[in-house]
Amino acid sequence: MNISILGCGWLGLPLAKALINKGHTVKGSTTRREKVIDLQEEQILPYQIELFPEGIQGDIDAFLSKSEILIVDIPPGVRRDPETDFSGKIKELLKHLTKSSIKNVLFVSSTSVYKDTEGFPVYLESSPPNGNSPAAVEIIAAEKLLTENSNFRTTIVRFGGLLGADRHPVNMLSGRTGIKNPKAPVNLLQQEDCIEMIQKIIEREAWGTVFNAVFPEHPEKESYYSEKATQNLLPEPEYDQKSASKGKIIASERLEEVLRFEFKHKI
Repeated sequence: MNISILGCGWLGLPLAKALINKGHTVKGSTTRREKVIDLQEEQILPYQIELFPEGIQGDIDAFLSKSEILIVDIPPGVRRDPETDFSGKIKELLKHLTKSSIKNVLFVSSTSVYKDTEGFPVYLESSPPNGNSPAAVEIIAAEKLLTENSNFRTTIVRFGGLLGADRHPVNMLSGRTGIKNPKAPVNLLQQEDCIEMIQKIIEREAWGTVFNAVFPEHPEKESYYSEKATQNLLPEPEYDQKSASKGKIIASERLEEVLRFEFKHKI
């Protein structure tokens, strides 16, 4: 197939390489000029594209042309800038998407669309997103824009916290004090499982649905990160034990039911 990946970053780049290895033709985008050569070296057809609420910089129409599938994997950027209009960027994308050859869209979303509360509720794919943080509001709005458009079918994949050989939250938490929500369950998964999951969605043509994507074990935040710190010879984080912990448990039932997916990499 011809596949376009909007955002060849930490997840998008290895995903593109995996899809090429499966025989697909992949176009990939980056916002940085110097990375265009890196994409080219990996046999990815490179495009320099950046989305803004006021318009799109780069040849977005050529990027979408002749592709049947679009994978949208761009960070909302709301944590860095709470005023970021992420859904406005998706609106601009839709102007081009609706007149393109794209038949199916996979939108890389986040479990942050579900609210953390005391009591740690369990959220299924059928649970309506109820997050009210700036990031959650923008992501929920973006999901809605894509799923309500009848020109293509959209599958939403709500990933938990992503781990990889070069990326683990313990590195940021190590040595910190006053960390909130020590008793909250963790919702994590490994990069390799993310990539295999997306490939299965494409292979099985699982379009027009929602998947929660989190490893099925949910250890307590404090014990999990303390153990990981010890394993990596890092100073343990210290937690705020006075405030009540808020959190959630994300269930990934549809991955097993629809894709027959099995997680191969422990968190």
